[in-house]
Amino acid sequence: MSSDRSTVTVTDGFVPVIDLSSKGTPRGRASLAEAIGNALRTSGFFVIVDHGVEQELVDRMFTSTNDFFELPDAEKDAVAARPGVSGYRRAGGTLARSLDQETPPDLCETFAAHVTGELDEEQRSRLGGEWASWTHQNTWPRRPEGFRETWHAYLAAMTELAADLMRLFARALDLPENHFEDKFDHHGSSIAANYYPPQLHPPLPGQLRRGPHTDFGSLTILHQQHDRTGLQVRQGTNTWRDIPAVPHSLVVNIGDLMALWTGGRWVSTMHRVTNPPTHDTTSRLTIPFFYLPNHDATIQPMRPFTDSSSIERFDTVTVGDWVSRKVRKILS
Repeated sequence: MSSDRSTVTVTDGFVPVIDLSSKGTPRGRASLAEAIGNALRTSGFFVIVDHGVEQELVDRMFTSTNDFFELPDAEKDAVAARPGVSGYRRAGGTLARSLDQETPPDLCETFAAHVTGELDEEQRSRLGGEWASWTHQNTWPRRPEGFRETWHAYLAAMTELAADLMRLFARALDLPENHFEDKFDHHGSSIAANYYPPQLHPPLPGQLRRGPHTDFGSLTILHQQHDRTGLQVRQGTNTWRDIPAVPHSLVVNIGDLMALWTGGRWVSTMHRVTNPPTHDTTSRLTIPFFYLPNHDATIQPMRPFTDSSSIERFDTVTVGDWVSRKVRKILS
């Protein structure tokens, strides 16, 4: 196919694999916007390859993060999350609670950091009074060596990629490519790496590595191991589809806020992380980047809601209030 056109590989007709190598040309961007728009109207998920993020950085980020989670508990607990500080959580919460569903706690540890977490206390005090992660200070482990620097580089690379995806989103909605930019000029984005420890004991009834949930922001970019799957997206009311585990790829999906922004024309789809097969005692690591608008941005649906939309409906919503309500549910 011409380099001015995007390559879309359809695996099951629901979550396409999209080649971004043509994003540097006008015709390529038009084709990519069309492919992305189609995916976000149906599943809300797509997989990207040739995305431009250096594989060396992705590999270094994975290795450094995985090495941290394999440290002794005492070292990880030294950078535990606490009031006003982001960091390590031995229990990653119960994501199903964000949808008011009760399940046992997810079998997951997390480590989180935020682009605003490096600001000083006075600067962070201007980020709103909501109970929200972007107001928290980042804390960093002593080991592994270079952890902080690697996370900074990865945050920067993901921010650049996400900003360009939002430009393609705008084009897919027949808007100027810079339409969303003023909503992200002091964004509160984050990484919350998910470590799924080896399951040495049977899980409780209804307990998963990550329970069914939708993301609640605008855009998520996920790195997952291509040799250890488990991420599934729901199709219809009770069918779960595996997300393709493609080498050197990243998984992209939208959250509830983006679905709201489009009046329900794009969908924020339920997904989960299943348990490994019985007797499989391998761990698993995924690294999601959450691209969130400015905490004080007011989001208004750009078009009237579709009759089929099932998301919460608001005339307007402030990002800080929206996100803080969701996070409280997960960690309550």
